Amino acid sequence: MKQLAKLHTLAFILLASLGIARVAAAQSLDKDASAALNALYKSTPAAKALGAKAKAILVFPDIKKAAVLIGGQTGQGAMFVDGKVVGHYRADGVLAGLELGAQSFAYVMFFMSDKALQNLHASKGFELGTDPNIVIVDAGAAKNISTTTAQADVYSYIFGQKGIMGGISVEGLKITRLDH
Repeated sequence: MKQLAKLHTLAFILLASLGIARVAAAQSLDKDASAALNALYKSTPAAKALGAKAKAILVFPDIKKAAVLIGGQTGQGAMFVDGKVVGHYRADGVLAGLELGAQSFAYVMFFMSDKALQNLHASKGFELGTDPNIVIVDAGAAKNISTTTAQADVYSYIFGQKGIMGGISVEGLKITRLDH
């Protein structure tokens, strides 16, 4: 009987520690996502203007990507609404083509319409290239975007690239919610 009580206590401690670890990981992700978004705002004023008008902002502070002809990419992110974290997401993707290397980068999506957010929340995974009107902005083109010229449902920025990646490929990225 004492052995069973010890086993129950051990199981309880293990489950409690897993919950604490999950909360700590989420808090770390939230902090990293906030830092990535602030770095983007500092380097790209147009992104800050979009952020002020966005319905929600989804920030993946560290997506890892690697390929030798065929590859993959993955990362976790946090969604902000009115400056507060409202959910956690995962991005997973595959790529195929003449691609070689490895890199990490930050990826931020500005959801400008209720329709785009509804597509994300209603689906079992948001696949880039198939749902809303998405515009990927690079640093040079960002100067030409203002809140009066912004017409897309979603704007996304890729920045902070580290590593070496080269080639030509076809890519897909699926975003799914981790917590409900």
